[in-house]
Amino acid sequence: MSLQVVTANRLDDGLAVFMTADDGWSTDIRDAVCAQDAKQADALLARADTDVQQITVVGPYLIDVAQEGDVLVPTKYREVLRTLGPSVRTDLGYQAG
Repeated sequence: MSLQVVTANRLDDGLAVFMTADDGWSTDIRDAVCAQDAKQADALLARADTDVQQITVVGPYLIDVAQEGDVLVPTKYREVLRTLGPSVRTDLGYQAG
């Protein structure tokens, strides 16, 4: 199994967010808590999919990531786009910052 993190969309603005070790949410994947195996991944997803979390985010799910140095990077192109923002307008989204 590959490394996995939980991602979702924040309810107030729709941005892609990643679950942190303190059960919070960050727009930066570098802040994400990472599961090393299937048991940890299932536990993370269970922590993300609670009534309390649903006040903040919608649709939490696991994504595969790879460790590149100190940085976690998504392995699927769809998830790479979610971490960057719109691909047709590089002056918008996370890549504009």
